[in-house]
Amino acid sequence: MSHWLFETERLRVRPPTRNDLKVMQAVYGDVEAMRFVGDGQALSAERCQEWLGVIEQRYALKGYGMAALCRRSDGAVLGFCGVVHPNLRPLGEIKYALAREHWGHGYAAEAVRGMLAYVIQAFGLLQLAATVAPAHERSQRVLSKAGMLKGGLRANADGTETQLFWWRAPSDTDLQNI
Repeated sequence: MSHWLFETERLRVRPPTRNDLKVMQAVYGDVEAMRFVGDGQALSAERCQEWLGVIEQRYALKGYGMAALCRRSDGAVLGFCGVVHPNLRPLGEIKYALAREHWGHGYAAEAVRGMLAYVIQAFGLLQLAATVAPAHERSQRVLSKAGMLKGGLRANADGTETQLFWWRAPSDTDLQNI
């Protein structure tokens, strides 16, 4: 694969391909992993296939989207991370999900930090959000470690709440050090 979006100490990141469907199913089809994502339901193989198509459309439209996180040491796809625009909102939102066996190794925070630096440099995105279930403390720690700031709670139409996180690009002086 020659189209790496960016690299971190342990990861190489690229747009997902149809060859990533099996890994995508393993990540997004895992009931335990998905209990805090969206409606809390795991995705079927068909839905993962559809989602790959949506990701391709977003890259064609915006130049970015979800990306495959490949371990540098062996090329294994560990999960996905990217910037999306849910319901076509103008403010981008950082998302990530890793296969459960890769949790707790710092890959998520490393990927989020890398993605934030990438979208500043490549697309000039200066502000992003993230949303997390209030009970998902591990994900909140990941976002904090990646440099995002915890905001307030947003009330949802179904009576639940979502924890908001915010990120703003560093000043121009700080950008020179990225």
